[in-house]
Amino acid sequence: MISKAHTVWPGKPYPQGATWDGEGVNFALFSEHADKVELCLFDVRGHREIERIVMPEQTDRVWHCYLPEARPGLLYGYRVYGPYQPERGHRFNPNKLLLDPYAKSLQGRLRWHDAHFGYKIGAKREDLSFDWRDNAVLMPKSEVVDPRFDWGDDRPPAIAWNDSIIYELHVKGFTHLHPGVPEALRGTYAGLASPPVLEHLRRLGVTAVELMPIHGFVDDRMLVDKGLRNYWGYNSIGYFMPDRRYSGTGNPVNEFKAMVKALHGAGIEVILDVVYNHTAEGNQLGPTLCFRGIDNAAYYRLMPDNPRYYRDYTGCGNTLNMMHPRVLQLIMDSLRYWVQEMHVDGFRFDLAATLARELHEVDRLGAFFDIIHQDPILSQVKLIAEPWDVGEGGYQVGNFPVGWTEWNAKYRDAVRAYWKGEGGLIGDLASRLTGSSDLYAHNGRRPYASINFITAHDGFTLQDLVSYEKKLNEANGEKCQDGESNNLSWNCGKEGPSDDPEIVALRARQKRNFIATLFLSQGVPMLLAGDELGHTQNGNNNAYSQDNEISWMDWTLQPGDRAFLSFVCQMIDLRRKHPAFRRRSFFLQHHMRDGEKNILWFNPDGLEMSNAEWNQGFARCLGMYLAGDAIGEVDKHGNPVKDNDFLLLINAHHEPIPFQIPGFHSRTRWHVTIDTSDPNMLGPAKRYACGSIFLLQGRSLVLMQQPIQKKI
Repeated sequence: MISKAHTVWPGKPYPQGATWDGEGVNFALFSEHADKVELCLFDVRGHREIERIVMPEQTDRVWHCYLPEARPGLLYGYRVYGPYQPERGHRFNPNKLLLDPYAKSLQGRLRWHDAHFGYKIGAKREDLSFDWRDNAVLMPKSEVVDPRFDWGDDRPPAIAWNDSIIYELHVKGFTHLHPGVPEALRGTYAGLASPPVLEHLRRLGVTAVELMPIHGFVDDRMLVDKGLRNYWGYNSIGYFMPDRRYSGTGNPVNEFKAMVKALHGAGIEVILDVVYNHTAEGNQLGPTLCFRGIDNAAYYRLMPDNPRYYRDYTGCGNTLNMMHPRVLQLIMDSLRYWVQEMHVDGFRFDLAATLARELHEVDRLGAFFDIIHQDPILSQVKLIAEPWDVGEGGYQVGNFPVGWTEWNAKYRDAVRAYWKGEGGLIGDLASRLTGSSDLYAHNGRRPYASINFITAHDGFTLQDLVSYEKKLNEANGEKCQDGESNNLSWNCGKEGPSDDPEIVALRARQKRNFIATLFLSQGVPMLLAGDELGHTQNGNNNAYSQDNEISWMDWTLQPGDRAFLSFVCQMIDLRRKHPAFRRRSFFLQHHMRDGEKNILWFNPDGLEMSNAEWNQGFARCLGMYLAGDAIGEVDKHGNPVKDNDFLLLINAHHEPIPFQIPGFHSRTRWHVTIDTSDPNMLGPAKRYACGSIFLLQGRSLVLMQQPIQKKI
């Protein structure tokens, strides 16, 4: 602990944050418009402020000092002095203790109070007024950390994109009810690294976990007042820290590192869902916790004609100012920290279109993307964009640059609508099955640019997708006005839970249809955690505030859940074994021997689809042939990639359709590998000759194959 007779050295402006070098701690904080910055030190519990140190040096707008007696575990914060002129964009208020934007750890939690606001709550002038109350006792404190950790021989699994299978999960919700996880570790990073959880991930066969936000975040005051929490975590306030609420050991930094090491040991990559588009400080009426009090005009996009107000491309009140070089530096430093120090393997960027908004319009070649593209560290990790925001022109599916993959919402919508039974979609479905070349081929990207998904954290779970047509979000306390209303869902005949055997069987079939479609599509499949176990949120399609049984995964399997889990595992295993479903390049329709194409499309008469047939409004049935010896790619040893021939038959009509097996190989027989109408999941061993009739059941998918060596 620092004594009051402390020694203060000038220190250095880089790196920013609090950096322990083995002898002392360097403190550095950027503020372009500040007049003075104080470093505030606290007792070991963070309750009492014991020292204020005026930062003696400023270099290139970075305030800095070095405390030679400081040690890891020291708790601190900042007070920043400058003009309080909201109408000019400045909101300095030294009465508010501020978090370090580069803090690696926080001690304590935010306790909501009016004192956290830079203005006087209830004043007629609102945020133009000034609040003199000190909020330090109610604030969490930044903590100096010791970065040392024994990584051993840890190395990234480096899974190729086309071999990847992503599993989106919530750290707490995934393990909180798991009976095999020690109770003290449930809902934590350590719980996610526990043997029973790793065994489930191995059994599934996923190659990466995509963790919902674990950056330090804040529970919104509005939610806390309702007795709710910001369960999802899309409310960041600290971009360098793993949130302490998911720590079971009291050391979130090392616990997170140990989790990554364990997942890597199981061959599983770690991808973080990151929120660099906005912060937890909200709009002009929000609290002063960090960036707003350090330099509001630098960190946030303000309205040019009235900088009292914020540009809001996120729906969360503010937007980080990607046009400022220090904000870009903050984000890039954060990303590199998570790769180099925490060993994560990639990032999914929430509302990524916001990061491209250099001017009012989305700029596909914005500075952020240019910097990422040339960065020797970040250009080599997995980069996933949520390719939209809520601003004008914010829907940018297909428009991100080379090196980026995207959540493909057009895939989700097309597959949902097709299996719901809507007509006229077979052309769109064919594009989605083959990697969405219409979206990604134009700028040199590959099929794996498409992150295919049916469900995600935002929306219905898979069980609810086949059980509800209307959202039931009353638990959120927003009179069911929140969440998407157009879910493209179908309840199979009854809203909500049902004991009717026919409805139960139909829902199970529809779930198999969705899963089979997902894992037989070109691109990268993403599975929502819990879908394989029949997880339901009881119709809530926006459970962002539900830190309870609505969101937590129930590991008690209901009748039929074990069979469905087995089916999901079989589909993932089938995809892993067959390169025909995970191509690195788009289909080129090139010819192979005997004039045969590498992909063919068929109508139920066994004839190739004509141009007119693609646009028929009544069409709900389609056949797709993949030629296994015409993949046109080579393996890592330079050998041609070959596979079985496959015939995929899909029927979203409610009635069976006789489908004539195409006769282009008259002596070839096909055997059924998958039949989603079969309650035992796998089809019979019966073989079907070319030219024969296969009765394709209503609302079903069938996959047939031929061994490579038996092709004639």
